Amino acid sequence: QVQLVESGGGVVQAGGSLRLSCAASGLTVSSHAMGWFRQAPGKERVIVVVISATGDTTRYADSVEGRFTVSRDNAKKMVYLQMNSLKPEDTAVYYCAADRDGAISWSEYDYNYWGQGTQVTVSS
Repeated sequence: QVQLVESGGGVVQAGGSLRLSCAASGLTVSSHAMGWFRQAPGKERVIVVVISATGDTTRYADSVEGRFTVSRDNAKKMVYLQMNSLKPEDTAVYYCAADRDGAISWSEYDYNYWGQGTQVTVSS
């Protein structure tokens, strides 16, 4: 049984930082690209960043480029999202997801497994 469990969300003031973690179990993490997605209230879920299975390729949404950093530790089956210089518009539920294979994809339809999400709220 595949499980992805996000943690690290919370309430932070604008300009602050948070680090999200995603713990994976039940799958060979090193064979899967991973992605972070977010869904703001009343809006569709969107991709934030994706990272290849080996971690050598990443792609960021323009809205977070230069502020967010994704990383992974395949030995620990963990994926991280360091979020700096947070803005109120970053407020959303953040989801971790595993791709069907090791190459990065910018389509959420290629992601087979999803976590339950963690709430990030940035106050102005």
